[in-house]
Amino acid sequence: MRVRIRAVRSICDTTTTNKYIDGHFSVLESYGVTKVTSADRSWAENPNVYLLVVESEDGSKVFGGGRVQIKSGNYNLPLEPAIIEKDTRIVEYMSQFEDLEVAELCGVWNSKEVAGYGIGSIFLIRAGVAVASLLNLKCLMGFCSPFTLENCQKLGFGIIEGLGDSGTFLYPKEGLIATILDIKNLKDLPNANDEEKEKIFYLKNNPVHAANETSPKGEFTILYDLET
Repeated sequence: MRVRIRAVRSICDTTTTNKYIDGHFSVLESYGVTKVTSADRSWAENPNVYLLVVESEDGSKVFGGGRVQIKSGNYNLPLEPAIIEKDTRIVEYMSQFEDLEVAELCGVWNSKEVAGYGIGSIFLIRAGVAVASLLNLKCLMGFCSPFTLENCQKLGFGIIEGLGDSGTFLYPKEGLIATILDIKNLKDLPNANDEEKEKIFYLKNNPVHAANETSPKGEFTILYDLET
């Protein structure tokens, strides 16, 4: 299998953006999730949103994606309205950042066609950290499921234990647990393990390249195009 992971500014490619949105909603609906802030379509008008799209080599089909959504005066991060109803301490936490300094890695999904290859659980997250660093952000935040928590911590994310119940929330619906995380030093990634740090730095220094990857489902090739 060969797939491409491409970074694109959402407002510059409405066709790809719409394919990403339709795919994301389909995945959410398959899990019975119909109300989630990160699935709000209003972000598509935000000039500071960068999509990471997993697509076929010819670009005809989208298999997954995620987005690096930067906070600005007109646009909060999706996690802010999601959290504030449950924990108003998010307001104080966000006050440490000015506009265009912090982003959320959100809306990460993959289709059943590529399930088992680790697209949504490691490769997209790794690429998101690299893109956030290339954008010179101070901080990258995000929610993760129990399934992806260990991978996120390997990539340098730490649990924000001062929010929620030691960093956990019932989100996006009752019965599902999400942990809120952040990376405060995207340049150096001091909390990432050595292997992941090396891979992220390679993506930053070589945003366009082909990589042969190994997954539980077998070997495959990712064509990276992360230039923003």
